[in-house]
Amino acid sequence: MRIARFSLDGNVAFGVVEGDANTEGGPVLDIIKGHPFADFERSGQKLPMDKVRMLPPVLPNKVLAVGRNYAEHAKELGNEVPEEPVVFFKPSTSVCGPGDAVTYPSFSSELHHEAELAVVIGRMCKEVPRERVRDVVLGYTCANDLTARDVQRTEQQWSRSKGFDGSCPLGPWVETELDPADLGLMCTVNGEQRQLGRTSEMIRSVEDLVVHISEAMTLLPGDVILTGTPAGVGPLNVGDEVAVTIEGIGTLTNKVVKRD
Repeated sequence: MRIARFSLDGNVAFGVVEGDANTEGGPVLDIIKGHPFADFERSGQKLPMDKVRMLPPVLPNKVLAVGRNYAEHAKELGNEVPEEPVVFFKPSTSVCGPGDAVTYPSFSSELHHEAELAVVIGRMCKEVPRERVRDVVLGYTCANDLTARDVQRTEQQWSRSKGFDGSCPLGPWVETELDPADLGLMCTVNGEQRQLGRTSEMIRSVEDLVVHISEAMTLLPGDVILTGTPAGVGPLNVGDEVAVTIEGIGTLTNKVVKRD
């Protein structure tokens, strides 16, 4: 099931996505009663997707991102594979949605794309045992862990380089019925392939990461875990259109713009 969050005439709601670009009339949203973090019903009221504004599929309390979880990506930046997962925060203000413009940060001259699989938490949980991980996950979406690479190199903490406004595009929706173990993942810039990998190349699996992170902190419904990026990260320029595509989910597209 694909669950999207959208806005129409100033009203925000969730809906189940039905159909696709090949469906006559295009995909539609069946508005749900309530929210996806509890049992819900479809209202039967349907809206064409092209008539609404798509929003980030969730508004997380926190985004937990994992660095250097693909060996080739660690190598391309001259880093060793860490003995323990490198976990850092991206604030809620970093989140933006599909189609949203991303403003090139004024304090950087080297903005990079990082295509990632995002895990969306579905219920409050702490110290999750491995066999219960699937029970606490709502589903998966696409993410772009945008990074001010020059700032990351010069500052020991990654808060500014990875936490600036708009640095965490998410979308286009949450896919709830998906096995994340071996999914194709691709990033293109202006239609040109930059990154290509599979989630099976991750050093630590989704289960590993949820167990590790929840040992330290309570995860809340809507929280997001970014699982790392494959090799091929590279620079973005003002005017570029960057797209993250993950098998079984869809494509997240954003354009880089100059600050007014």
